[in-house]
Amino acid sequence: MNMQMRFRLSAMMFLEFFIWGSWYVTVTTWVSQTLHFNGVQTGMVAGTTAIGAVLSPFLAGWVADNLMAAEKMLALLHLVGAGLMYAASLQTSFAPLYGLVLAYSILYMPTLGLVNAIAFRQMDHPKSEFAPIRVLGTIGWICAGLLVSYGFHGDATAIPLKLAAGGSIVMAVYSLLLPNTPPKASESFKVSNLFPVEVRRMFSDRSFLVFAVASFLICIPLQFYYAFTNPFLNQIGVANAAGKMTFGQMSEMGCMLLIPWFFRRLGVKWMLIAGISAWVLRYVFFAYGNPQAGVWMLLLGILLHGICYDFFFVTGQIYTDHKAPAAYRSAAQGLITLITYGVGMLLGSWLSGVVVDKFASPDGGHAWTSIWLVAASIAAAVLVFFFFAFKEENGAEA
Repeated sequence: MNMQMRFRLSAMMFLEFFIWGSWYVTVTTWVSQTLHFNGVQTGMVAGTTAIGAVLSPFLAGWVADNLMAAEKMLALLHLVGAGLMYAASLQTSFAPLYGLVLAYSILYMPTLGLVNAIAFRQMDHPKSEFAPIRVLGTIGWICAGLLVSYGFHGDATAIPLKLAAGGSIVMAVYSLLLPNTPPKASESFKVSNLFPVEVRRMFSDRSFLVFAVASFLICIPLQFYYAFTNPFLNQIGVANAAGKMTFGQMSEMGCMLLIPWFFRRLGVKWMLIAGISAWVLRYVFFAYGNPQAGVWMLLLGILLHGICYDFFFVTGQIYTDHKAPAAYRSAAQGLITLITYGVGMLLGSWLSGVVVDKFASPDGGHAWTSIWLVAASIAAAVLVFFFFAFKEENGAEA
């Protein structure tokens, strides 16, 4: 792949994740602190992307594989999404805002698969070429967070949604300049093709089943972080919270580079245990940190994102790739994504909202120490389950 193509695909990844990073981190602060939605409603808004993740294999699979070139599909989804997101930014009541953000998320989540499909189709050596291109997506997310906090000071406003709408228009236009990526399906789309019997059979392997269950369960406390960290930091008085949360993506980039080194020394089980343990530690730091002398605990909790995400989810993707039959690795990854980012985070969105409401105070504040200790306890329970149930010490080292 030549440098010009590498640049074009990198710009695509930057824009794709700049859009997501523009609104997703701060939307819960806006709806909870400015629009005064309750915890369950706030969690439901954050959970719209989980519903989108559940539906995206069907939308992307049916249309992109059969009816339309991927770059044209990408342009159409982002163009319609821009209108939905701008309309959402004008709402002040729950029902219309939720409906618009849900519709947007159902259209946006398939674009994550589409940009990967476009990138992979242009690559000669995906194993070595994909990561340096995909990392521009993380940089795009970081730039969006810094712009929202330090450029617009807009954590608790509708500005991030308008920024996402503007980015979506740019992405829609840019998508039409991407390489032609026509459909390649040789037969009509079927739901059974998404998760063939060879993939479903993987769950008869006890170790893989334990891994899948743990992946589902850890997404419940994970959504506490995505839905309520920014409102928490803003409510306790941390300045430029969205900007500071980009430290998590910065650590993610660093940990990504260290994964091969740790993988050779720890193996799959201890990598996964390290990732779950980091979730427990992160929430303990959040529970007892404060914006004054304890600010280091808050920042360290954010910086643990690299270990939380990379050591569990990236290692899990490697483990899934190792366990899946060679011809069905994409389908296996899709099923794990559905279990985690779809069903797991959807349940986590609802449960985190229930917990936040339980510990709300009449003055509009929250007993955040109790909220984060609940999240830490759930993560700790997953850790204990995985530690004793997962027996495959070196399952992904071959």
